[in-house]
Amino acid sequence: MSESDRGQMNDLAHKLRNGAISRREFLARSSALLAAGAAMTMPGMSYAQTAEPKAGGKMRLGLHNASQNDNLDPGTWSTSWTGASFNGGVYNNLVEILPDGSVAPDLAESWEQEDKAATWRFKLRKGVTFHNGKSLTPEDVRQSFLHHMKPDSTSGARAIVQQISSIDLDGSDAVVFKLADGNADLPYLMSDYHLSIFPAQEGGGIDIQSGKGTGAFLLDSFEPGIATRLKRNPNYHKNNKPYLDEVEFISIPDATARLNALLTGEVDFIQDLDIRNVPMVERSSDFTVQRVPSLRHFSFDMDTRVAPFDNPDVRLALKYALDRDDVIDKVFLGEGRKGNDNPVSSIMKYYHELPQRDYSIEKAKEHLAKAGLTNVSVDLHVADNAFAGAIDAAVLYQEHAAKAGITINVVREAADGYWENVWLKKSFAGVDWFGRAKVDWLFSTIYTSKAPWNAGWSNARFDELCEKARTEADDAKRTAYYAEAQQIIHDDGNLLTVAFVDWRNAVSNKLGYDKVGGLMPLDNMRMCERWWLKA
Repeated sequence: MSESDRGQMNDLAHKLRNGAISRREFLARSSALLAAGAAMTMPGMSYAQTAEPKAGGKMRLGLHNASQNDNLDPGTWSTSWTGASFNGGVYNNLVEILPDGSVAPDLAESWEQEDKAATWRFKLRKGVTFHNGKSLTPEDVRQSFLHHMKPDSTSGARAIVQQISSIDLDGSDAVVFKLADGNADLPYLMSDYHLSIFPAQEGGGIDIQSGKGTGAFLLDSFEPGIATRLKRNPNYHKNNKPYLDEVEFISIPDATARLNALLTGEVDFIQDLDIRNVPMVERSSDFTVQRVPSLRHFSFDMDTRVAPFDNPDVRLALKYALDRDDVIDKVFLGEGRKGNDNPVSSIMKYYHELPQRDYSIEKAKEHLAKAGLTNVSVDLHVADNAFAGAIDAAVLYQEHAAKAGITINVVREAADGYWENVWLKKSFAGVDWFGRAKVDWLFSTIYTSKAPWNAGWSNARFDELCEKARTEADDAKRTAYYAEAQQIIHDDGNLLTVAFVDWRNAVSNKLGYDKVGGLMPLDNMRMCERWWLKA
């Protein structure tokens, strides 16, 4: 984009912010500018991937899910904002998930298990220091886990730490975790973004408020719901990393405003590029549309402790009353895989293929009749950041369901505070699930009766199957347990899975990166330390 074009783009942005033009006019005129610029670009002049990372520079990220309630307590982290800025920037885990999905050492340099995976010894990396100069010790690790193990804990990692019966220190460089039962997946679970390692305090507990971690970046400033600014840690334990001098996370809830910030150079990266704006970005030589395969899925979740969702036939009627093909076609413009009321992605081990639940007015009415109803009215709570396209999907669902005698009252909630005030609080709401690398991790975090993020559903047989599968060494039996569990959640569960989608970002070609992980957002929450500035 030329300086003249950039000046015109900034002028359009100014008019948009001041109400002088509509969003539609902004998108049309900015698209024309980008198209003209692309026409003048010589073939082969677009940025190629830099072979070697470069040091220095500042990366600015435009994200949509910050909240004024965000804080430094790791048990409360629930979004890509807190996950990537705090866990992936300021702190570290014992292990990390690489872009290819494998688990690798981080603060732990190695681990070993015995007693049929019921005892795990993690040896700590030597020479690691916190940002205040304090050396990492096994006690820091122990206290960091005990923080999530308090009796009244509401931590997002509670399902993981509940498996731990004791944590012992082994000399000056190792920690031993003893589990109530064996779990061969424990190293993967240790990568959970809540399980950051904090400095221990004298007398017990961890130092949360100082913001001093072992991570690639120092916490420079933090304004909840507005911005987080990080500066390079010169004493980081990974050679040559991080490459960047600074990273800034900027809250931009509105999709059009995020696009505007990218096009005018205010940010270098935006998350959840609106599907309708993909052609505009693709026409420019300055930006790239980045699609990263993922386990991510969008759903409408029900609290089955509350009427009418306590009736399984009402839940089935609601599931049959959504035309997922129509939503994927009109809201996601074909970029999505149809959900089937099963949170397990088809690319995961132990995925069990079930007959697809398609839109059926007849079956929706049939299940309403079984519930003794001819019609039903429910409130569906959504917001712009519930998931990309959530409001449009809810409005379409309203149209689909009306034909079966189901009234969907679409309640548009404020984006800020949605994850604190609506998610797990309202009885029917839109949710953006990242997914998890292992089926047990997914189920024990969200769907078992004691899961920390359970939205209000329980099934004794489902719980039993998850417990059996976790400790089962015979893979065929484990497969059968997970297959039955998925059948139960499909038939009886509280989630209405709309679609599985990839991460879709818009990236300035000034940024460099290697392979990008998609098990979690933002390069498995590690883009701060893995990405660089080309120039």
